Amino acid sequence: MNKRSPEIIELRHRIELSISRKVKTPADFDFLAGVVWERLHETISPTTLKRLWGYIDGADTTRNSTLNLLSKFIGYKDWDGFLKELENNDEIQSATILSRHILTQDLQPADMIEVGWQPNRYCLFRYLGNSVFKVEKSSNSKLKVGDTFMCNLFIMGEPLYMDNLIQEGRPPVAFVVGNKTGLTLLELVKSGSTSHEDVR
Repeated sequence: MNKRSPEIIELRHRIELSISRKVKTPADFDFLAGVVWERLHETISPTTLKRLWGYIDGADTTRNSTLNLLSKFIGYKDWDGFLKELENNDEIQSATILSRHILTQDLQPADMIEVGWQPNRYCLFRYLGNSVFKVEKSSNSKLKVGDTFMCNLFIMGEPLYMDNLIQEGRPPVAFVVGNKTGLTLLELVKSGSTSHEDVR
């Protein structure tokens, strides 16, 4: 399954709750690998965990064996058991995933989204329609005013994955911001409004 999917984002969230610790540094991934061994006596490498969390680049999809192991880690029989529980529990979905995101399909052209991530990065995006955004403001970021990209989902606390990023004089590429710490700011400004809708 694609590591950007809401189900895997929820799995990571549950794991962090289980160990009472945000997983975002090399020491955190080493710690998690150690706790997995202590609980299950099964091995998972810190590198595999880093790929799943998006801390380092790797395959977009995650092996079922990895998902089965991590689902067992938080008390489920396997990955399918975890997915079944998500399907049957709308309250959990609403509380942990849906309340912390902006779906592009809910936007209108000219809506604006403010995002920030560490250290001291800030951007303002204008929605153009058809999942395309244009960078209107950028501070301390590799993104430049006028750049365009495609995105379907913004999640507070998670990396922002951009597709088809077009920068002047360069071919389109995939791009990630907030790769290590996720978004620390996520606000929606509706078209024709001066107020911000804070989704943090």
